[in-house]
Amino acid sequence: MKQFRNMALPYIVWMAAIIVVPMLLIILYAFTVKGNDVATIRFSLENFARFFSDTVFMSVLKRSLYIAIITTIICILLGYPIAYAIANRSEKSKLFWILLITLPTWINMLVRTYAWMGILQDEGVINYFLGFLGIGPITMIHTTFAVVLGMVYNFIPFMILQIYTALTKMDRSYLEAASDLGANAVQSFLRVTLPLSIPGVISGITLVFLPAVSSFFIPKLLGGGQYVLIGNVIETEFLTSGDWNFGSAISLAMAVIIMVSMYITKKVDTDPAANRKGE
Repeated sequence: MKQFRNMALPYIVWMAAIIVVPMLLIILYAFTVKGNDVATIRFSLENFARFFSDTVFMSVLKRSLYIAIITTIICILLGYPIAYAIANRSEKSKLFWILLITLPTWINMLVRTYAWMGILQDEGVINYFLGFLGIGPITMIHTTFAVVLGMVYNFIPFMILQIYTALTKMDRSYLEAASDLGANAVQSFLRVTLPLSIPGVISGITLVFLPAVSSFFIPKLLGGGQYVLIGNVIETEFLTSGDWNFGSAISLAMAVIIMVSMYITKKVDTDPAANRKGE
């Protein structure tokens, strides 16, 4: 046992250095403001009061939550049928399709987002083909559509993989039992497959919603300078304005929102098999 503790010690030190210490610094900055003397600081809730009382920041927060929710819903609607179709294919075919879905994630997300800028701009690929049909050009770049499209494209593989994993781990004997009891394909899906895949859907929601609500470079590139989400505000406060105290307060507020979201999804994420055992 002592040997395992010694092996884990470097990992614990590393985690403390890259996670715990930065979080403590963010908390310190969030609850402090500079005093009259530049060298002094004082504890205060001014940063949080400024954030929650400013209608501009609140509108940005609402827009961020709205975009994240829309992105998550679209990822579920598109990701579930794709994951279901892959899960019901042969083993060799499954590997091919999973590779095809994960292949874009091997490329840096920033590069992929830049590629969408070229596709969606007025002189881009889509408008080029629409020109042959006598349509356009249609303004797509720097719109809500472009931002949601960029987020769905970047985050939908996480949704597909989580749902696919849940579907492949499902005990097929439940489907056989449903068929023996006279259930048709639709009834079997609604009463067996869908409930058993809910944990995968919940995990997918977590992996899509959390990065979507705090994303900053996707709305910055595809939404333009006028389209600001909460991630862009945090970036501006740290890198442009230099107000680390206010930026830390916003970051901490978003961390609390994310933790509450994770808690809610954890409460919803129940194992049907475990529930049956307890009944």
